[in-house]
Amino acid sequence: MSVEAPTTGTVTDPESRARVAAPAKRVGRARKSLRHHWQLYLLVIVPLAYFVIFKYIPLTNAVIAFKDYNVIKGIWGSDWVGLRNFEAFFSNPVFWTLVGNTLLLSGYVVIASFPVPIILALALNEIRLGAFRKSVQLVTYAPYFISTVVVVSMTILILAPQLGIMNRTLGAFGLSKVDFLGNPDFFRSIFVWTDVWQTAGYSAVIYLAALASIDTSLYEAAKVDGASRLQKIIHIDIPGIMPTATIILILAVGNIMALGFEKAFLLQNPLNLGSSEIISTYVYKVGLINADFSQATAIGLFNSVINLGLLLVVNFVAKRLTGGGLWS
Repeated sequence: MSVEAPTTGTVTDPESRARVAAPAKRVGRARKSLRHHWQLYLLVIVPLAYFVIFKYIPLTNAVIAFKDYNVIKGIWGSDWVGLRNFEAFFSNPVFWTLVGNTLLLSGYVVIASFPVPIILALALNEIRLGAFRKSVQLVTYAPYFISTVVVVSMTILILAPQLGIMNRTLGAFGLSKVDFLGNPDFFRSIFVWTDVWQTAGYSAVIYLAALASIDTSLYEAAKVDGASRLQKIIHIDIPGIMPTATIILILAVGNIMALGFEKAFLLQNPLNLGSSEIISTYVYKVGLINADFSQATAIGLFNSVINLGLLLVVNFVAKRLTGGGLWS
């Protein structure tokens, strides 16, 4: 019959002692880092407070999606209804129309806006005349600072059925006028290409920065080997910006359901509603116009969950294909 040794409370195993001492070491390193780099931690307080106050704390109000919200009772005093708001949205006849319009428009935006800044950055990087390069970069970068309302106003003035520049030009050539803004088939193209015009120059700056970080010795070696400009672009520039392009693509696909509300709503009219009604505009109408806050919150929460799922899936696929992603 064996007798177990009594437990004395002291740790004699070296591995156990290391595990016990590890938290104390981490605390000591944290204090040392705080003492030596307190200025950097002080700078972090403001953005950290911003995210906590305006991003994370408001997340608690998402509970409205599971309640029959009553303004008098308040958020936490309103009655629970479970998944009733989600079921009402899923059974709504416009559900598939909203999801389809949002996916089609967002997918169109990603497909059109992803390669254009890359092509623009590669072209600007090959320009040797500094003054011309700066002029082109300024012209393509400036539209980013134009507000969405002004861009939409310009679009309406150009494409107006009667007095628009486009229809006046068509009339000058004896062609019949086209109602671009009232035709649902034209809405997606108008939305996407005005967005590309507005953001391509700004997005190209990111790729220009990535191109500037490429080791110049690679270009010198390619020049010695007799590589042409096109071969340098294919074998040096594109692989050099691929990690940056991967991250931007992951973020773009991860936000594919979070399509901007302003431009879609401003370009929307009763004639093109079949293509222009997306989830964000529907949430505005349900939540603010019809004052159904619970339903609007449920739709927004559904939209956010789909975005999160897409982000995780695309990041996983990107890591498998390229070895890089948003996080390891």
